[in-house]
Amino acid sequence: MGIQITPSILNADFAALGDEVARIPNADWVHVDVMDNHFVPNLTFGPTMVEALRARTDVPLDAHLMIDDPDREAMAYVEAGCSSVTFHVEAAAAPVRLARELRSHGARASMALKPATPVEPYEDLLPELDMLLLMTVEPGFGGQKFLDLVLPKIKQARALMDKHGVETWLQVDGGISLDTIERCAEAGADVFVAGSAVFSADDPDAMVGALRRAAESVG
Repeated sequence: MGIQITPSILNADFAALGDEVARIPNADWVHVDVMDNHFVPNLTFGPTMVEALRARTDVPLDAHLMIDDPDREAMAYVEAGCSSVTFHVEAAAAPVRLARELRSHGARASMALKPATPVEPYEDLLPELDMLLLMTVEPGFGGQKFLDLVLPKIKQARALMDKHGVETWLQVDGGISLDTIERCAEAGADVFVAGSAVFSADDPDAMVGALRRAAESVG
């Protein structure tokens, strides 16, 4: 599978999202941060916006649901055109059932953990997932400083994946930049969400390439 770079539009120009996504043609995915002002103290996008964005780009969409009721809401994002949907284990009532439902409708199923949520209790869920997202900041806002304390958890997650022989992707999100991506790659991550690092760059697509090369250099 290799290294994948997933720019987050949370740090893009909301008034011109179609044009912003057109600036990153070499991205592997576009990361869409969905926030409901309940699970996290911020309000962003819904399925209607996702559907409109889907019509403006061929890059697959990866929805990160930072919402209270993903069990009820997640399928709306599949219907809106997302190829991958991430729910938070802290909010999901039935994570296995939800992951299976997402997969049955053709989407990749991903589960996210906040920085303080340990990975070990969810070891048995790994075969049910296409991706595990470890937050490297507290979810809710872009531009936060990377939390080094999550690095041991990334290593633990990779060790558990290797133990079970699963092909689950390991994604990190929060404070990912040229200063932090190599540490995450060394710990075992292979999918990287970068927001402000990409969209604050003079050439966002060149930054996508630079981040990819930095992560690949660890190998």
